[in-house]
Amino acid sequence: MRAANILNLGIKELRSLARDPMLLILIAWSFTVSIYTAATAMPETLNKAPIAIVDEDRSPLSARIASAFLPPYFQPPEMITHAEMDARMDAGLDTFALNIPPEFQRDLLAGRRPTIQLNVDATRMSQAFTGSGYIQTIVSNEAQNFANRYVAASRPSVDLALRARFNPELNRSWFGAIIEVINQVTMLSIILTGAALIREREHGTIEHLMVMPVTPFEIMTSKVWAMALVVLGACAFSLLVVVQGLMAVPIEGSVALFLAGAAVHLFATTSMGIFLGTVARSMPQFGLLLMLVLVPLQMLSGGMTPRESMPELVQFVMLGAPTTHFVMLAQGILYRGADLTVVWPQFLWLAAIGAVLFGAALARFRSTITAMA
Repeated sequence: MRAANILNLGIKELRSLARDPMLLILIAWSFTVSIYTAATAMPETLNKAPIAIVDEDRSPLSARIASAFLPPYFQPPEMITHAEMDARMDAGLDTFALNIPPEFQRDLLAGRRPTIQLNVDATRMSQAFTGSGYIQTIVSNEAQNFANRYVAASRPSVDLALRARFNPELNRSWFGAIIEVINQVTMLSIILTGAALIREREHGTIEHLMVMPVTPFEIMTSKVWAMALVVLGACAFSLLVVVQGLMAVPIEGSVALFLAGAAVHLFATTSMGIFLGTVARSMPQFGLLLMLVLVPLQMLSGGMTPRESMPELVQFVMLGAPTTHFVMLAQGILYRGADLTVVWPQFLWLAAIGAVLFGAALARFRSTITAMA
C-alpha cells in the first residue's frame, strides 16, 4: 500500500499542477523561449565595439590597419582628429581610440620600433579586456605582413597550430544553450516542489493529508517524483527540440545517459525544494529564499566560470552542492561525449548529496507536520 499511496499522491500532484496555469506557463517558457533567448540574444564578449582612429601618418600601412577592424567584433572605425579623441572618450562614444603617430610606416620600414597609442574605456570591462588583445593582434599582424613585403623576415622557430576541441567554431550559443538547460532544470525543480508544498498549506489541503492513512515519507516522496518527472520531461523536450532541433547545437554524448544523470540531480534539488518549502511560510518568503540559494548554486557551480579560477575555499564548499557535480556530468556527456566510465563519480556524488538533502527535508517535513498537529 505504501507504493500505491506514493503513486496516487504523485498523480494528485500532477493534477494539481495541471490546474495551475501560471506554473505551466513558467515551465513552457523556461524550457523553450528562455533557453533560446539566453543562448542567442546575448552577444559575444566583443560585439560591435565602437572604435575611433586618429591617423596622423596617412600612409598605406595606416590605411591597411584601419580597414582591418571588421564586424561583428568592431563597428566601422570613426576617423577623428587628435583634438576629438579625449572628448569622444569622455562622452562614452568610443570604447577604443587608436592613435597612429606621424612617420609610423617610415619608422617601421627603417627597422625602428614605432609606438601606437591605444586608449581604452575600461568602464566597459568585458569589451575593454578582450578588445585590447584583439586590437594588439590586428595591429601586429598587419604591420608584420606589410613589413614582410619590403624587408626579408626570418621565420619563427615555433609554429603554433591551434585546434579548438568540442566547440571548433567557438560559438557562444552552443555553450549558452547547454548551460541554460542545466540552470532551468535546477531552478524549476526547486520552484515546483517548494510551491507544491506551500500550495498545500495555503489551500488547507495539508490538514486533509494528515488525517489520511499516509506517512510524511509517502507525501514527500510523491511530490519529489511527480515534480521531477515534469522537469525531466521538459528537459528532454528542450534538449531534443530546442537545442538540437531549433538551434542545431551538436550533442556529442548519449542523451539517455544525461537524462539519467539529470534524474539523480533532480532527486537532490526536489528534496532541496521541499526543505525550503518547510522553512518558508508563504510564496513571497519562498521567493526570497530561492534567490539566496539559487544564485550561488548557478554562479559558483562551474557552469559560467571554471571552478579552477575560484578561491579554494569556494571550490571546497561547492563540492557539497548538487549543481557542481551536475555541471561536470552534463558538460562531460553533452560536450565531450563521455560515457558512464568517466562520469560515474558524479553519479555517486549526486546520489549521496541527494540522500542527505532528502533526509534533512524529511526530518524538517515531519517536524512541521507534528507542529501543525
